[in-house]
Amino acid sequence: MFESVRTASLAAIMCLVVWLGATTEAQESVGSVRGDVSSVAPNGEHYLIPGAKVVLVPEAAGTAPIETGADPNGRFTFERVLPGRYRIWATSGGMRADEQWISVAPGAAVEVNLELTLDVLRQSISVSAEREGIDPSQTSPSGTLQTSALQDAPSVNERFESLLPLLPGVVRGPDGFINLKGARSTQSGLLVNSANVTDPVTGGSGINLPIDVISTVQVLSNPYAPEYGKFAGAITTVDTRGSDFDKFHLKFQNFFPRLRKRSGSIVGLESVTPRLTVTGPLLHNRIALTQSLEYRFVRTRVPSLPDLRNDTGLESFDSFTQVDFRLSDRHTAALDLSFYPQKLHYLNLNTFLPQPAAPDFRQRGYLLAFQDSYATESGGLLESLVSYKVFDADVRANSLGLFRVGIETTEGGFFNKQSRDTFRVEFQETYHFPSTEKWGHHLPKLGFNFVRNAYDGRQRFDPVEILRFSRRPAEQIDFSPPASVRVRQNEYTFFAHDRWNISPRLTLDLGLRFDRDSVADDNHLAPRLGFAFLPTKDSRTVLRGGIGLFYDRVNLNIPTFSQLPERTITRFSPEGVLLDTRLYRHRWEGGIRNPRSTAWNIQLDREVFPNLLLRTGFQQRDTVHDFLLEPRTTPEGSFLIVSNSGRNRYREFEVTTRYRLGERSQLTASYVRSAATGDLNDFNQFFGTTAQPVIRPNERSRLAFDAPNRFLFWADLTLPKKVTLSPVLDLHTGFPYSVVNEERDFVGRRNQAGRFPGFSSFDLQVLKEVKIPFGGRKYRARVGFKVFNLFNSFNPRDIQNNLASPRFGTFFNSVDRTFRGKFIIDF
Repeated sequence: MFESVRTASLAAIMCLVVWLGATTEAQESVGSVRGDVSSVAPNGEHYLIPGAKVVLVPEAAGTAPIETGADPNGRFTFERVLPGRYRIWATSGGMRADEQWISVAPGAAVEVNLELTLDVLRQSISVSAEREGIDPSQTSPSGTLQTSALQDAPSVNERFESLLPLLPGVVRGPDGFINLKGARSTQSGLLVNSANVTDPVTGGSGINLPIDVISTVQVLSNPYAPEYGKFAGAITTVDTRGSDFDKFHLKFQNFFPRLRKRSGSIVGLESVTPRLTVTGPLLHNRIALTQSLEYRFVRTRVPSLPDLRNDTGLESFDSFTQVDFRLSDRHTAALDLSFYPQKLHYLNLNTFLPQPAAPDFRQRGYLLAFQDSYATESGGLLESLVSYKVFDADVRANSLGLFRVGIETTEGGFFNKQSRDTFRVEFQETYHFPSTEKWGHHLPKLGFNFVRNAYDGRQRFDPVEILRFSRRPAEQIDFSPPASVRVRQNEYTFFAHDRWNISPRLTLDLGLRFDRDSVADDNHLAPRLGFAFLPTKDSRTVLRGGIGLFYDRVNLNIPTFSQLPERTITRFSPEGVLLDTRLYRHRWEGGIRNPRSTAWNIQLDREVFPNLLLRTGFQQRDTVHDFLLEPRTTPEGSFLIVSNSGRNRYREFEVTTRYRLGERSQLTASYVRSAATGDLNDFNQFFGTTAQPVIRPNERSRLAFDAPNRFLFWADLTLPKKVTLSPVLDLHTGFPYSVVNEERDFVGRRNQAGRFPGFSSFDLQVLKEVKIPFGGRKYRARVGFKVFNLFNSFNPRDIQNNLASPRFGTFFNSVDRTFRGKFIIDF
């Protein structure tokens, strides 16, 4: 009842907004902007560019940008333009016209000529997330990191994933994975240049990219544009930088190894992470190349374990190749090839899981993607994508012997061995129709997507012994023989979308998405509606919001459940007497259904005065039909049951302020009040990459990464003498934990026994640009340092939560203050 009333209320509000926008338009005195889009041929002659996209953006924050396409004669027109100053530019097939500033007077017609040139590689030196924050054409809540943030912000491993927590509502959970807007890491999506790069088996990230090739990273929590789908939480989109058609550039960094210091002595290497990126033309004005290579050997210390037996290991080699083609003035293409082999030694090493008992994880794979964009003479745009992704993974033990889980430590070799071979083939077509003028300005588009996923693997589970404090067994878990698994999946998607600019003060996103999954074997319609409205005449305030349905994918490990080895559990008394033995057979409760989330938001952005933005917003997401695993005993026997009865809810209230200091510096501060609750027996935590042997009854409670209060401050400052300074202060509530007894049964409510100490970390990166001579020429270099946890705050990652331990309630494994040097050469 409440949901129906809320939905009806939102619909009524949106209708009122439409009416207000339409009536306001008639009261404004407006002008128009017209002009030609042209380019210069090699012989010096000008020629017109039909189908070019022209964008008009106001100087004042809050007025919706307008897009249109040039007609077959290269002519464009913007009608009903509010008085004021505007930026205007045009793009077409790898070319771009430089921005121009124009002024529109009431009733005036402004004439503009835009000349396209090759859109060469551009390096942003300012964090332009502030432009995202006030973009009134954007109806969905989002956060963006651009080139400067990726270069200047302190990053412990120099991966784009580690910088996502710079955005409000994004936290690194207690397991080390990134949680976007209250969703598990397996519930979110990851796109690289529009290609899906998630692991088909678990749904986690399935690619590593050198950070130098990335242009922008955007997190969309509720994207109302229907081309986004197959997730129940949020989606991250990564766009790589275009190759330079003009001249060659080379960047080389991290070429000095770092020594490993333990107990006051130097013992080998701690890390070697050289990275090389080159970009430049292969065929003048036609073909350009970007190539980036990165090798990583990194040891990471776990302070609570003995020295020289307390390092996790990472070894990887990442290669990214991009070839950009300018086939004609209206036709461009790009070919991407990525390789990402990786070895993780002693995965999940912690206070209670030492090196011999921790598993190794190895991955191999590549991504080959081809993208094509063709602008028609009528002003339409056809975008095509074909990709082929291979992701193979193995989980291996580091020692032999029975896996024995004690209260203070774990012994033996890891009990689960996996071998996974997967591939994904994706084909996508999207057609952007020429803009139309009927009851406003329309930008419609249609799209189709087909995906073929395949998984072949082998799963082996070895016996596990759960020990009491006396080291007598409390429980013995035995498994049936190893199993081979095989799954094939087809996914079909159709979508239609119209960005309707009803008036200069109101924009609607109207979308409808259709999905079909051959594993779930069901059809899904997902309607979405978003709006952006300017409630004030000063064009410095924007109200945005919307509501939509989102259907998640079915990860390929889900349908293999019935093929996996079954378990027999034997329980013992404290004296070692056999109590009972039960065989848990695998059973599905109902069929497989796609998880579904209903999400809505409302957000108000206000430019308080020039360069100062204030944002307040609220969003909520309710997810149902999540995959839930639970042991259950019935008169028919004992079963491990998988069902679609899981539910999650996330609520978030955000206040953000952003201040720009000139063109190259900005300060951002945000406070987020949130709540993440749901069913705790998520399928992936028991049968994901690192399986868990003990399965207890499900409970609905706070999720493991729930952090109700979070304050975040970060800045990117350009100082005199070509110095950049980027501090980051992150404060948030500690994560919840549970209490167990000797039998590993939960005592009291799960995740409500207490919380870890509040997290507090101040990180800093300082870089200075210098010139270094080579062969009589001077090249640019950036030298500096970064420091993490500058004030050495106690941020533990482990807790002894077993009542039988004399160390019960003790926290462990905090990362100490860490310094790193940085040296970048740019040719």
